[in-house]
Amino acid sequence: MHDTETVKLLNGQACYDRDLDSDLPSSEYSGSVSRRGEGFGGSYGTFGGASDPHSRQGMERISLTWENISVSVSMDKRRFFRQEKQTWNQKQILRNVTGAARPGTLLAIMGSSGAGKSTLMNVLTCRNTAQYITEGVVKVNGVDVGHGIKNISAYVQQDELFIGTLTVREHLTFRAMLRMDQTLSKSARLQRVEEVLLELGLSSCAETQIGTPGRTKGISGGEMKRLAFASEVLTNPPLMFCDEPTSSLDSFMAQNIVHILQNMTSKGRTILCTIHQPSSEVFSTFDQLLLLSEGRVAFMGSSSDALRFFESQGYSCPRNFNPADFYIHVLAGHSGEEGSCRDKVEKLCDAFRGSDICHQMTDNINDICRDVSENTALSVIIEDTNGNGRDRYHTSWIRQLTTLLWRSVICVYRDASLFSARLIQTVVVSLLLGLVYLDQKYDQKGVMNINGALFISIMMNSVTCMFAVVTTFTDEVSVFMREYGSGMYRTDVYFLSKTLAELPTFCAVPLIFVAIIYWMIGLYKDGMTFLMCAGTFILLCNVALSFGYMMSTASPSADIALAVTPPSLLSMVLFGGMFLNIASTPVYLLWLKYLSWYQYAFEIMTVVQWRNVEYLECQAGNRTAGNTTETRTRCFRDGKDVLDYLSFSEDNLMLDVILLVTLLVFYRLVAFLILLLKARRSRS
Repeated sequence: MHDTETVKLLNGQACYDRDLDSDLPSSEYSGSVSRRGEGFGGSYGTFGGASDPHSRQGMERISLTWENISVSVSMDKRRFFRQEKQTWNQKQILRNVTGAARPGTLLAIMGSSGAGKSTLMNVLTCRNTAQYITEGVVKVNGVDVGHGIKNISAYVQQDELFIGTLTVREHLTFRAMLRMDQTLSKSARLQRVEEVLLELGLSSCAETQIGTPGRTKGISGGEMKRLAFASEVLTNPPLMFCDEPTSSLDSFMAQNIVHILQNMTSKGRTILCTIHQPSSEVFSTFDQLLLLSEGRVAFMGSSSDALRFFESQGYSCPRNFNPADFYIHVLAGHSGEEGSCRDKVEKLCDAFRGSDICHQMTDNINDICRDVSENTALSVIIEDTNGNGRDRYHTSWIRQLTTLLWRSVICVYRDASLFSARLIQTVVVSLLLGLVYLDQKYDQKGVMNINGALFISIMMNSVTCMFAVVTTFTDEVSVFMREYGSGMYRTDVYFLSKTLAELPTFCAVPLIFVAIIYWMIGLYKDGMTFLMCAGTFILLCNVALSFGYMMSTASPSADIALAVTPPSLLSMVLFGGMFLNIASTPVYLLWLKYLSWYQYAFEIMTVVQWRNVEYLECQAGNRTAGNTTETRTRCFRDGKDVLDYLSFSEDNLMLDVILLVTLLVFYRLVAFLILLLKARRSRS
């Protein structure tokens, strides 16, 4: 069965699951869906707009041309911890690079390290170009579309970034829900997921978790690379860019990936990829070849023309020698011979610029511009690249939230070992504290022990909640930046979904903690007091959670987040009211006192605990008489004495609750603003 399906795929035929097909209305596959609502960026039919979803006629063809692309960067000079750009000191990366890629062709961009391959790819895709000083023009079907090229193209980057806890099918479903046009029904999106799984040979691992390299096991490297292609192919883009698609793969898997690219081009797509030293089998599959050296075009054309051109310049490829290795060897500089190698490359580039192949390529570019100029106004492609005032997001705010919340819940609760570890840790710590402070008496020693138990409980819950999330955003920031940059969802939706997904856990954990220690320690035996204690612990845990979010979003990496959080936490503990009487806080540090949730939580807990205690056992030798104390220790006669000693007041109870809520909102708002700033900067 599997072999039959494979043969059908290679023949360009489609195989469908009968159950899924029965749920999909026939109108989803027919012309009843308008052209403006059929696919990538809202303008391409995900199902081709025809009865056959893989129909070549259903995909509008794209010819990509670029003329005289020159790129330079300003060299920055650091002075007094500032970087000053020197416009007069620029480094040239690309010089007058011209080329074209037609529909149904696979173009390989090759060159030695530093030749300018990645820079050219960035310019063509209009990504990561903020630092570039660019000249020249990139055209789609003869029209300069600028940044609109992002709306009609897909970019498969070299490094695969996935959420490891998702399965392959769940990952593709997530992207289908957010990237495909909002006019498509859910059944149509799921149908497309099944098609892509089959097309790229991922059906066998569809229910396997992706995994995180170096941390958790998952799918293989080849399957992960195919999944990266599947993520982009979902929206059926007519133009694709691939950055080193065969890197870190063995020769067999590399050939498999390139054959997949070849199969995509057979359906009318235009595909460009950078590649580093492919094998001879892989090299033979490329339709067109672009060789770069020293930022210039050394050759642009077919592989057979490349051999003849290099032979005409006195460089013959030896028999049974990999042509790709031969070209790199000729164009690369050798140690100690930089000057002569540079002169050789300049001569080769000049020779190609004056060759008939280059002149023919220039004529082809002019023909492309001339052929499509009359139909520009009617082209759906041009309409889509112009944007037509549409929002950069393909789905509504509520669909973004529900989809992201679904993924976040899976990430939080699928890792059973981590979830179990949190529960076990909570139970063990609460039992340990309960045994240490077991059944306290209401005497002078009991006052000190109960206050200590309350403060340690506050500190333990804060640390547990904070460090549970301090690496949350640092671990996912790369995935978030890439998905946000591609217009999948908004920053506020992502932040809100993470918050809502983790809320049940961090309400249950402090509740379990309080339920154990409250009765073991022997705190004030009253149902309402217990509920107020539990509510306070849930609130302070979520304040600590917000502080952890803030530290996580502000830190560039998990290591830095783990390094800076403990010192930041220490300042909060010092002003909690246990180690320093709040009435003794230095004036110049008062602002820190107001940022510490320990103080407010400790005041609530002590007030709730001691306000109804009317008698504390006090031995005769320890009593306080008037203004003189007969012994070295103070004797508390009732709960009010305890509160007065700590400078706490029952009148502040509601104020403390309000301030805890304020801190929760404040820290979470700061965390969101930091994340939003990072997202906006990465987008620019």
